[in-house]
Amino acid sequence: MKRIVAMILSGMMLVLAACSGNGTQENVQPASVLGSEQTSAPETLSAAAEQPATSSESLTSEVPADENAGTNMLVAYFSYAENADLPDGTDASASASIQVWNGETTGNTGVVAAMIAETTGADLFSIQTVEKYPDTYDATIDQGQQERNANARPALATHAEDLDRYDVVFLGFPNWWGDMPMAMYSFLDEVDLSGKTIVPFVTSGGSGFSRTISTIESMESGANVQEGLSISGSSATEAQAQVNEWLTELGYAE
Repeated sequence: MKRIVAMILSGMMLVLAACSGNGTQENVQPASVLGSEQTSAPETLSAAAEQPATSSESLTSEVPADENAGTNMLVAYFSYAENADLPDGTDASASASIQVWNGETTGNTGVVAAMIAETTGADLFSIQTVEKYPDTYDATIDQGQQERNANARPALATHAEDLDRYDVVFLGFPNWWGDMPMAMYSFLDEVDLSGKTIVPFVTSGGSGFSRTISTIESMESGANVQEGLSISGSSATEAQAQVNEWLTELGYAE
């Protein structure tokens, strides 16, 4: 009897041992799965670490630029066609002093002003009078002569504001009767360019600056007046290379 009981007990122990072995095997499988998760974890962490860098780059690219921070230069100019009472549909080819440039009607000085602005990145300011000049150039320069003889100061319709942020002012005008148009006197009376650099340019039929440089120096005695550029009015539209060379010599070309 004891032998039978012993045999029964022995069989039960074998069954328990087998069950214990199966449980160990089941515990191995979860360990294997955990191992695969640990292997992939560094990739997950790496991706997470890259995310802040991506966000930082995105924020940097979205920071808006200051629209006024791009230039410290201004091109202020007076041009006949922008101050004349021209009829609609005026044919630019009908007058050597009227030009269409970048889709806008202007004069020879306006063309050179646009070239300077394009090369330097400067802002443009058109000096315009309240009273418009006649629609023919001959009548306009006759009126200009009358204004010069009277030492007139034509009232201006446009006014330069926030000049403090400009260090360099390109000053352009046509030569009328050996002088600047009197609207330029109105402009120089109105502004204070002390401490700034003035860079003059002129378009003419051959007289160049005449005595206008000394006039500018006298009216803006607190400014530094640099070497100017004289362009023949008849070649204004072909003057880009000459303008670029001049600006490069002065160190203003972009």
